Amino acid sequence: MKVLLTALNARFIHTNLAIRYLKKSVEDVCPDTEIIEFTINHHIEYILPELYRVSPDVICFSCYIWNIEMILDLCDTIKRILPNITIILGGPEVSFETEDLMMKNDSIDIVVIGEGEITLNKLLKSLKDNEDYSQIPGLYYRVRGRILKTQGERIRPKINSLPFPYEGEQIDKDKIVYYESSRGCPFNCQYCLSSSFRGVDYLPIDRVKNELKHFLEVQVKQVKFVDRTFNAKKDYALEIMKFILENNNGITNFHFEVTADLIDEEMLDFLKTVPVGLFQFEIGVQSTNPETLKAIDRKMDFPLLSEVVEKIASYRNVHQHLDLIVGLPMDDFFSFRKSFNDVFALRPEKLQIGFLKLLKGSGLKMNASKYSYVYTSKPPYEVLQSNALSYGEITVLKAIEEIIETYWNSRMFRASIEFILQNFYSNDFSFFQGFSRYWWKNGYHHQPNGKNQLYKILLDYYEAEANDYLQVFKEILKFDYLKNTRTSSLPDFFHRETDDGFKNKCHEFLKQEDNLQKFLPGYIDTPAKQIIKRVHFERFKHNVIEIEDNPYLFKEPTEKNTTVLFDYDIENKSIDHSRYYEVYLND
Repeated sequence: MKVLLTALNARFIHTNLAIRYLKKSVEDVCPDTEIIEFTINHHIEYILPELYRVSPDVICFSCYIWNIEMILDLCDTIKRILPNITIILGGPEVSFETEDLMMKNDSIDIVVIGEGEITLNKLLKSLKDNEDYSQIPGLYYRVRGRILKTQGERIRPKINSLPFPYEGEQIDKDKIVYYESSRGCPFNCQYCLSSSFRGVDYLPIDRVKNELKHFLEVQVKQVKFVDRTFNAKKDYALEIMKFILENNNGITNFHFEVTADLIDEEMLDFLKTVPVGLFQFEIGVQSTNPETLKAIDRKMDFPLLSEVVEKIASYRNVHQHLDLIVGLPMDDFFSFRKSFNDVFALRPEKLQIGFLKLLKGSGLKMNASKYSYVYTSKPPYEVLQSNALSYGEITVLKAIEEIIETYWNSRMFRASIEFILQNFYSNDFSFFQGFSRYWWKNGYHHQPNGKNQLYKILLDYYEAEANDYLQVFKEILKFDYLKNTRTSSLPDFFHRETDDGFKNKCHEFLKQEDNLQKFLPGYIDTPAKQIIKRVHFERFKHNVIEIEDNPYLFKEPTEKNTTVLFDYDIENKSIDHSRYYEVYLND
């Protein structure tokens, strides 16, 4: 019996962990089981021939909110050309409201509910031996037009009973490798599918180390832990991170979802020691509104979280990604604005504003009427309005999210935005709301905008809305541009201070060993004509480094001609794109 496990990932760089677990779990029954991965950006016209060439007896799809619509279309089409094929679906998107799904889509033969490693193994054995599978718990199946559910308690596998999902695979080192050291979550947040079951199951620490060592030896670019709360068991998490540091290969980085208010002094002391970019932390704040947190059954000590995030930020080595969710219960426009200001004050490397999805099986989906939720009828079931937030207010927040993603999360405008915030706005939210209005009024959301255009748009907004200290702002904006762009030419809206001998002075500076020892130790013994290709000197009318450090101005600063040296040759750019120094050139 030929079995094909199929995934439609959100992006090409992603890998599907579920089908790898399933493949390993059924190999004793169907040793020739194959896996094949596509993305939701592939057309069905491309995917269908690829599946047809395999012509499996059984095809299984891993289903999520981002791919279910496409999978259902594929199932319908596959059944037309391969009418005898058995189509099995599994995954979070089909594990709830399953009977209704199968009634509406008659191409689906069987659905595996929840964690499928044990269930699919038993099911495939029954199919292969032509036996009755109606006694296997955790299935919905179709019989003569009827949808039936098997009885009995579904067996959840112990995580340590499962094989290493990447064993024997030729891993594509340029893709994100997804990995779990635990299953489950100790919390009960009502917007999350983890609220549908309790408990956390951990892999033995020695097994985790062996498997991580494999990724490090392969030198994959990123390992993304999918553990719901990586640091729920502090000693366990700390031992994993220490192992990673001890075996750091200088290439692989690790992404964790952590609860910041569970990070203690011992872990903070350890985090001080890690190299830049080795770890990335995703921290779900979601809201700072106490009424909202109570309604979603989420416990959080935001003052402690803030203290931890600020301490980690001071180390300048761990990329921190903080999350907020629009549309949670009791969270109106003004309370969300407060949450935004609370979180943005921490200046994370990335602030992700998500919009609530009412996931099947989540507590909020089951209580949708309580909050008068109106949401899209098809995946991703995104909330359009509630009794706390109108659709018009959500569109305003969508516009702000676009500005945050484009201007803050790109990390290309940090000094410029900080200068605007410190000198012209009483709170951070007001700037992003005002800029988003300008963005939409001028139709920039209708078109792609290149890097130079983005700088020009921010300059135009500044001239329209602020205008004070305009020459200073232009210098700060140019400074931001050069921090993130190695170039010998500048857009024409930037002013360049040069003289005939400037280039020669830069060469002379790079010939002096004392200068290299102080600013560019990695270039010692490198000829100046080679160094100049990898660094940049720029003159400014103001000391932009001082203004970056202290952006609030009491009055127009005195002009102070300043030369800045930019060094772009840094190993990891997860925090900064370059190093830069004020230098003095001999006249």
